[in-house]
Amino acid sequence: MREAHEIRAAGDRVEALIDELGTLAGPAARVKAEELVRALVDLYGAGLERVMSIVVDGEAAEVFRRLAADEVVSGLLVVHDLHPFTTEERVRAALDGVRPSLGLHEGGVELLGVRDGVVRLRLEGNCHGCASSRTTVTDAIERAVMRAAPEVSRVEVDGVADERSPLLQIQRRPPGACPAPQATS
Repeated sequence: MREAHEIRAAGDRVEALIDELGTLAGPAARVKAEELVRALVDLYGAGLERVMSIVVDGEAAEVFRRLAADEVVSGLLVVHDLHPFTTEERVRAALDGVRPSLGLHEGGVELLGVRDGVVRLRLEGNCHGCASSRTTVTDAIERAVMRAAPEVSRVEVDGVADERSPLLQIQRRPPGACPAPQATS
């Protein structure tokens, strides 16, 4: 079975070819179009290969969960508007997954809504307005949301410190109010 990074590389190649086709004319465009088709067939074939592997290895309820959880298959389901869970449900699950790391900051995150491809969140607890909260959002929350819901175009977060304000960097906080973010994987 192909590895996820190989499948992502195929997807990246498809995007590069589409960009390149926009600048070409004549016979060269045909060659690139054929290469694009081959790359797409490889990409979809890899996704279908994963579907078959999951179906063969699982039981009915477990198969459903595993299909929806597989990063590649989930992305294909979103593209074809076949995903069994709504964008909001997938975002909520992603937030549930990062909440344990937010506990280190004595904070949390609340989903305010999903509309027109924009996810609106609010940081809660001691992280609200904390200078290190931008790193927390960028490194953990935003990445988790975009992975779970690739159709999301933007994540807006209330309570994130404005990086342009130098005063926020020197603001006094009670000891232990918001430790520096921990690296997450």
